[in-house]
Order: sequence, then C-alpha cells, then structure tokens
Amino acid sequence: MEKNKVTVKSNAILDETDFAILSYLQNDGRTSFTIIADNLNVSIGTIRTRFNRLLNEGIVSIIGRIDPAKVGFHSYAHIAVYIRPALLKENVAKQIAAMPEVSFLAGTSGDYDLEIDVMCRDNDHLEDFINKISEIEGIYQTKTTIYFKVYKYAQPNLGLLER
Repeated sequence: MEKNKVTVKSNAILDETDFAILSYLQNDGRTSFTIIADNLNVSIGTIRTRFNRLLNEGIVSIIGRIDPAKVGFHSYAHIAVYIRPALLKENVAKQIAAMPEVSFLAGTSGDYDLEIDVMCRDNDHLEDFINKISEIEGIYQTKTTIYFKVYKYAQPNLGLLER
C-alpha cells in the first residue's frame, strides 16, 4: 500500500485529501466545498467528487446532531444485558436495535453480552424501556447505570489514525 493511504473496512482507500475533507466536515458539517477546496488547494470538482464517493461508500453521512437535553430527553442510561442461551444474542440484538430509545448497541466480551445506551424522556420512560427489554426471550438479567451528566460526546478523532 502506498504511504499516506489507509484502507478502511469498506475496502475504500482514503488518502490525505480524503481525511482532510472528513476533518473539515467533522469540525463544521456546513463548511462549503469552496472553502475546503481553497484550503486544500484543489478544485471544487475534486472536493465534490470525493465527497460523493465518501457518501456513496457510507464513510460519511449527513445528519443533524441535536442536543438531546434541549429537546426533551432528560434520562440517559447505559444498560448491560446478559443473555442465556448465548445463541439468542443475534436475535436479541436485532429486537433491541429496532427500539427508538437506543442510541448505541454493541456486542461485548467479558461479563455481559450486549451494551446499550438509551435516551429517554424521563426516568418513568427509562423504567418502561427496561421492563420492555426484560421481556425479550433470552434476556435473563440487566444492569442499568444512569448518566447524570454527559461531559463529552464526540466523533472519533481522525488525527489518531496512522496515515
């Protein structure tokens, strides 16, 4: 592989220009292609073509990130889920992933099988959610940690990747 190029999971090869575009968009998703092109000393067409490729390959998505507390979500929690028998894990994960309260879901190693982060209106809503997932076949235990305050919520820092 050429120096300064990184192959990502989608098998796309990203170079320094791609990472620079991603960095500009992470800093401010509304940054115009003109500004990015001027700062990188390339044409607007180059930025547009590369952006469209990144979008089509699913490397970047266009979203509007909101502050959950400012729109009415006042109860955040982390829920550890224990599943038995283990062969039900995929089915349980699919059911949980479909629930609108879930903002993060991952399979884990260690003491528990799934890790869930949820955003709920209030503690009553959170309690209802926990009761609902507890009824899913295969879940035999949950452990909930309530987040009182979120101090940092960020996207991955692209500067941490070796390029």
